Amino acid sequence: MADDAIPLMEVLLAEPRGFCAGVDRAIEIVERALKKFGAPIYVRHEIVHNTYVVNDLKTRGAIFIEDLAEVPPGATLVFSAHGVAQAVRQEAAVRGFTVFDATCPLVTKVHVEMAKLRKEGYDFIMIGHKGHPEVEGTMGQLSDGIYLVEDVADVARIEVAQFERLAVVTQTTLSVDDAAQILEAVKRRFPAVREPKQQDICYATQNRQDAVKVLAPQVDVLVVVGSPTSSNSNRLRELAQRLGCAAYMVDCADDLNAEWFEGRQRVGLTAGASAPDLLVQQVIERLRALGAVSLRSMPGVEESVIFPLPMGLGDKSMQVVDAR
Repeated sequence: MADDAIPLMEVLLAEPRGFCAGVDRAIEIVERALKKFGAPIYVRHEIVHNTYVVNDLKTRGAIFIEDLAEVPPGATLVFSAHGVAQAVRQEAAVRGFTVFDATCPLVTKVHVEMAKLRKEGYDFIMIGHKGHPEVEGTMGQLSDGIYLVEDVADVARIEVAQFERLAVVTQTTLSVDDAAQILEAVKRRFPAVREPKQQDICYATQNRQDAVKVLAPQVDVLVVVGSPTSSNSNRLRELAQRLGCAAYMVDCADDLNAEWFEGRQRVGLTAGASAPDLLVQQVIERLRALGAVSLRSMPGVEESVIFPLPMGLGDKSMQVVDAR
């Protein structure tokens, strides 16, 4: 190769990437509700944290709200994939809305386990990000006796009401490594703490982070397709940076900056669990315009998880498949 030759850019695709089963289910719930009941359909909070998905559903008649006071009597209401506090469920019931629950079943699993342990007298430490709707929903399953920790320093500061019956739960979209570090700090301070039977971090979050761990050392720069509000997308970018790889998160192809790829021979590409493949394909086309000449998918875990839809919207032929 001549000294002034430009290296050919190759794009390596992470596998798996993009939509998970919980996101697929949540979007389909809104789509089916719109088809069955007609517009408008009200959705408490963004159904999933992706700008494109939310705007697309808005054009079809979905109205996204934060306060149930914005929902008129007799309306159809969908709870977002992140889950809601018990107070929200109770208010919706009192006001008589037709409700479809799009909470990810893996988030619901956490809520069910908490309810079971609460009956046995347990209080809880939750590992998660303050203000995230999933955290608010999970914390809101209880009126008291649950304590949020965001990092190791928080573990040292919290004051719990009792030590004898204490359990830990985790936001499903955290960094696997960060959550493990915080959990170790919790166990050091509260040696008798009860851990979940299975980790709360969801299979899709784990798989996408594992794929980035494989991909990041092999590329010069990594692009994560995901919206700024997406927790799991942000964790992918942070993980790549922690591994020493330049990493950027984009909401869409228009967010790509040509300077990121100057002199870069290998570009990695992944997408958060709430980012549709359409956006990935548009980013690929933009990278081709910027000089990418080849595209290669990395080997990775094949996901075959399907969650059933709620009664009233479901298809009897749907089955729950979990190939983990």
